[in-house]
Amino acid sequence: MLDFVYWPISAILWFWHKVFSVPFGSGSGVSWVLAIVFLTFTIRVLLVKPMLNQMRSSMKMQALQPQLAEVKERWKGDQTKIMEETRRINKEAGVNPIAGCLPVLVQMPVFFGLFHVLRSFNRTGSGPGQLGLSIEDNRQLANYIFSPTDVQSFLDARLFGVPISAYIKMPQDMYEAFQPIDFTRMNIVFVAVPLIILTAVATHFNAKMSITRQRERIASGKQKSMGSAQMQSQMEMMNKMMVWFFPAMIVFTGIFWHIGLLCYMGANNIWTFFQQRWIFAKLDREEAEEEEQKKQAKRATAPKPGVRPENPKKAPKKKRRGSPGNGNLSIDKVVGDGPAHTEDGDSPAAGGGAPDGAAQEPPSAGQSPAPGKRKRKKRK
Repeated sequence: MLDFVYWPISAILWFWHKVFSVPFGSGSGVSWVLAIVFLTFTIRVLLVKPMLNQMRSSMKMQALQPQLAEVKERWKGDQTKIMEETRRINKEAGVNPIAGCLPVLVQMPVFFGLFHVLRSFNRTGSGPGQLGLSIEDNRQLANYIFSPTDVQSFLDARLFGVPISAYIKMPQDMYEAFQPIDFTRMNIVFVAVPLIILTAVATHFNAKMSITRQRERIASGKQKSMGSAQMQSQMEMMNKMMVWFFPAMIVFTGIFWHIGLLCYMGANNIWTFFQQRWIFAKLDREEAEEEEQKKQAKRATAPKPGVRPENPKKAPKKKRRGSPGNGNLSIDKVVGDGPAHTEDGDSPAAGGGAPDGAAQEPPSAGQSPAPGKRKRKKRK
């Protein structure tokens, strides 16, 4: 059903086992454990860029929360419009919420794929999902890309005296696949329990580091808190689940996890710890550089010391022609080569004034101008 997951996982595991078989030997438990660890690192290296993009997208989405809250308030009750406006805002900001789920969507199939591949090395059980093979048939049957020789090498490998695919609640009849049977259930407990505790504690601290950073950013004003009290309550509940519930689930379900799977989880948490520190430092540098660019742009547009800033909204007024104390008529146009024009377009000659070239005296004090000079000729 999930062969498209099982085959790539087994191929990567096979490759790293061949690499570490050179210094440690193909039947060594160290070579198999290192193959599992480097399978983890291979997957996580491929997910570094998607994880970085997810963190950037998450920061952008947090900055968009006020706009999204305003959209929900404005279009309250209209889910179609809310979704449409939300998609528009995310698109304009270059945010893809689905892309942020890629790392989780990839890691979950890898976890279950590795669980299935490790479990398929021992198919002698009669429980759910088991084939009930005999010891000989199991050792002579390939496991995906692993040949029968590789299967035998895996079954014979030991980590602190315990088979790599053993687990605490493994049925007693499945012990027969590991020849010779030189271990007990308590041996499995002594190896598995420290790995379970290490995985749970690492999961707790990784989640706590992420949440602490989020709270520090909110306190410093770099990140805005959730708008409504309901959203804040939901976020607090999710944070508590990440810090306490998920580690507790590892402790309670760890009795069903293979030794090899616990090694995978331990390596995955160690990688997560260092990757988070690197990503957080990188994002902080990018944010500081962006703030510095904004400050430089603001300084570039600011007026120089001693220079009065210009207001683009206030345009300079055009100077009107004519002296302010002489009405609408300019004297230098009256004494000229042609008729002077008033602002309404009429010339003095049209109202019975002096002929061209004759100087016209301005009216004396208390005397009104001639009617022909101010009024238009009435039509008959």
